[in-house]
Amino acid sequence: MADYSIKEVRTGRDLRMFIEFPDHLYRNCPQYVPALHSDQKKSLTDCASARYCNHKMWLAMDGDKVVGRIHGMINPRYNDIYGTRRARFGWFDVIEDMDAAKLLLGTAEDWARENGMNEIHGPLFYNTLGKQGMLVEGFENIPVFNTYYNYPYYNDFVSALGYEKEFDWLEHKMSADQDIPEKMTRMASLLMERYGLHEGNLDDLKKDKAKVHEFFKAYNESFLGAVRNFVPFTPEEIEEEAASFMPYVSNRTSVLILDSDDNLAAFAITIPDISKALQKAGGRLFPFGWYHILKSLRNYTLMDLMINGAVPRWQNTGISAILHSKMSERYRAIGAKWALSNPQIETNIAVNVWAKYGVSELYMRRRCYVKNLGVI
Repeated sequence: MADYSIKEVRTGRDLRMFIEFPDHLYRNCPQYVPALHSDQKKSLTDCASARYCNHKMWLAMDGDKVVGRIHGMINPRYNDIYGTRRARFGWFDVIEDMDAAKLLLGTAEDWARENGMNEIHGPLFYNTLGKQGMLVEGFENIPVFNTYYNYPYYNDFVSALGYEKEFDWLEHKMSADQDIPEKMTRMASLLMERYGLHEGNLDDLKKDKAKVHEFFKAYNESFLGAVRNFVPFTPEEIEEEAASFMPYVSNRTSVLILDSDDNLAAFAITIPDISKALQKAGGRLFPFGWYHILKSLRNYTLMDLMINGAVPRWQNTGISAILHSKMSERYRAIGAKWALSNPQIETNIAVNVWAKYGVSELYMRRRCYVKNLGVI
């Protein structure tokens, strides 16, 4: 048995080893999508979410060699909203060795107990848009850029160490150029006419800071209470998310539905899939990573359905028929062939919509695990 040690990330060198470890672990894995190192550094040390969370990072070491990593987080806003005392773990990667996994998870668990937590769950990000969910099905597929990829043995390790399923997220792949069922298009037209719904202009919204904040306010309202573990964005998080992805979305691939008072009713924000570009970039924007990413954003063959939803007033009204009908028009216009849904919790009835498509398949299943820490 190897004599592993734990090392808290304290220095810039430690952080670099933490960020680069999965690139070494998955070097020969064709499905792995490296995150941009610059983005990872910001997420781990200087993002708006990290500023209000208590968090620590650790490396598992075999002498001078990194054999695993883990990030422990406590989100006080999550615990206040849900009345819990939970820590979360993320950025969990490890070689195929139970002792290394036990050391990493045990370290995060001990830290959680020291901070008064009685449960730990994950893998999760600080908030809701980051990478989360351990892959349990679909290992043969390439994930979308903002989701995890992991080896199958991860699940064996966490299960053996006392973690249990909390819930699963499902992702579907569907034909983007197939015809929408006539019943759905007819329902969409009737709803648009009956309620005075109409399309908004995303390109105009992006230019108006107040409207961007209104969009994210609607986003918060759409998912709070409807999506398990959801944590609404703070104004500072909204600023970061808007700067991060708003420049890359447009009317050409996304849809906004407004009500008769021009308030946001529903939205579907999608971009071309950039996973293969990130594989070519190898975690770095320079010298050529930026070129691969920009080139992929002009390739509409495979689309990433990043976020879609409806504000509470319009949920369960059939407005999803409008979104799907309008997105179908967009995809046929740009020549898209396939689309990948965002991870949707298995208990959300909206996930059933993909069954209405003639050509669709379960692409990936992700799991959030939870463990009781035995603290009263």
